[in-house]
Amino acid sequence: MLTLLADYATTQRLETEPGFRSKFVRWAIELNSKTGYLQVTELGDISQKRNRGREFLKCPDLSQPELIAGGKSKCHFLIETTNVIALFNVGDEDNKTKEKHGVFIKMLFDAGQEIPPIAFISQVLQDMDTVKRIQNELQIKKAKPSDKLTFQLDGDFIVDSEVWHDWWRAFRNSIKSNITSNSHRIEVNKKPKLMRCYVTGELIKPVTTHTKIIGLVGVGGQPGGDSLISFDKEAFRSYGLEQSENAAVSEVGMSAYVAGLNSLIQKYSYTFANSKFVYWFMENVDDKNNPFLMLLEDRQQLELPVQNLMRQLLGRPQTDEFIDLGKNRYYGLIISGAAGRVMVRDYMEGSFSALTSNVQQWFEDIEIISLSGYSHAKLLGMERIITSLMSPRKPGQNYEDWIKPVSSERLTLLHAAINGSIIPFSILCKVVIENKKFILSGEFENLLDSRTDDASTHNYYSIIHARMSLIKAYHLRKQKKEGNTMQEIVQPNLNENYPDPAYQCGRLLAVLAELQRAALGDVSGGIIQRYYAAASITPTLVLGRLIRNSQFHLTKLQFGLARWFENKIIGITNNLKNGIPAAFSLEEQSLFALGYYQQMADLYTPKSKKSQITNEQEHNNDEPNYEPV
Repeated sequence: MLTLLADYATTQRLETEPGFRSKFVRWAIELNSKTGYLQVTELGDISQKRNRGREFLKCPDLSQPELIAGGKSKCHFLIETTNVIALFNVGDEDNKTKEKHGVFIKMLFDAGQEIPPIAFISQVLQDMDTVKRIQNELQIKKAKPSDKLTFQLDGDFIVDSEVWHDWWRAFRNSIKSNITSNSHRIEVNKKPKLMRCYVTGELIKPVTTHTKIIGLVGVGGQPGGDSLISFDKEAFRSYGLEQSENAAVSEVGMSAYVAGLNSLIQKYSYTFANSKFVYWFMENVDDKNNPFLMLLEDRQQLELPVQNLMRQLLGRPQTDEFIDLGKNRYYGLIISGAAGRVMVRDYMEGSFSALTSNVQQWFEDIEIISLSGYSHAKLLGMERIITSLMSPRKPGQNYEDWIKPVSSERLTLLHAAINGSIIPFSILCKVVIENKKFILSGEFENLLDSRTDDASTHNYYSIIHARMSLIKAYHLRKQKKEGNTMQEIVQPNLNENYPDPAYQCGRLLAVLAELQRAALGDVSGGIIQRYYAAASITPTLVLGRLIRNSQFHLTKLQFGLARWFENKIIGITNNLKNGIPAAFSLEEQSLFALGYYQQMADLYTPKSKKSQITNEQEHNNDEPNYEPV
């Protein structure tokens, strides 16, 4: 994995030289070489609520051992926090930050002996009146003491130039020399340890402490970063090896894999149920052909680039410019932070063509008719599907706390989509339980009656669509694995000839409920709220009684409508070859839910969408085109 990350950094031409790395900076002190201080400017996209600032690709950077070498306070060069550079919000007793400020000024002064622009910056920061002006402007613009700050002189960012590179390399070498000298005095009788580098495969003296990975704050990580490789406790070490000698990596190798992973987290990661899913490809893939983007984002329909991609792969490229995606490979990591460490939850890799095929199959498997009956429901992103396993989030509830109960299921579903594997029974259990609670709460019937177009209504629609999609996909994949042809029978829309009794019983309950509504209107404690739970578990005790009661409801309807309902009920009961079963297992309860849902969607389909109703039937009072009351 480390080698792959380092290779990615190399192919993307990222900055991998030790002592340098990319950084995001939010603020800049604007200076003019003639007039001095001008103002503090916010960098990046200021319209964003959480503006990270502008990314600078090659910035000076010290590792943790370098920062603490010699037991003296040190800081980074040219880019530091606002409290270090400008003493912003620094209290009288904060001697540590004041000491770092002095170190920063001295570094600027020393570099300024060789680099005149940096000497000018050093002079400006030594003027306390100017520093106070900077502090006031940072306060007005609501900067934070931990925000990064840099310098812009005569319109140019000093960090973007190369004038300081040689000085910085020499400065780092002096720190490394001190570290090596101190280490030699301690281990004067020991031979230097040469070990095989995990990244390059060469014999090297491994670094003892690795640079931290940035960007996992939202998933358990620390603001200052987290270590991917760390052995700071005795229990983590083996064979007398110290610190990161337990996973030997050279400084060059470390810089490369850190640059690769940091870049991926910034550009190609997706926050996924309290973790980050980080992915990349052996060869670059543009967004329109990226199966991961298609999988993780909500979209209205399966777009043409997805549908055409497999044909492109089979036909092979016709031009030199077209990358042979069929030979490409993908890589993925599930990572989060915990106690200052990067936790690798999962790793996956495979061929690009298999990934594309599996993602396309996933969309086909989860395709479901919309509850409104107008069209197929919007294809939902993976996070939306996962959260459908939960009860609705409570007002003010922290998202991470809410999602924790399904943290393990997120990986399972992601694997199912990427690898084409089955959906576990445990997920089906959660879907059935939550769907039953949703229906019994009355929210489902409210959704049927809703004429509003607000965020709450859209949220409920997406929840019910996601749950029905999972039930359909579960049965399709289970039967396919068993060699059954059921995948040709389970459809996004209603299938009146579907042979499973549980599915037909769900349909029957939907028709009986609509019959009551047509006869009596909206009554408190309707059939669904009173009988859905019992009908889905012990149908023979409930549905028989409801069928008998339906005779009284039929007498309250006009002849044509009564005949239509009667034919519906007879058609469904004829499909129950052995009568209504005594009880349903949980798997059968899921089919009951699917049958009920698809029948309701069919009943709510507008006249113009019912292709099975002919013009002749529309003029025949015996079989009217039913519309819900």
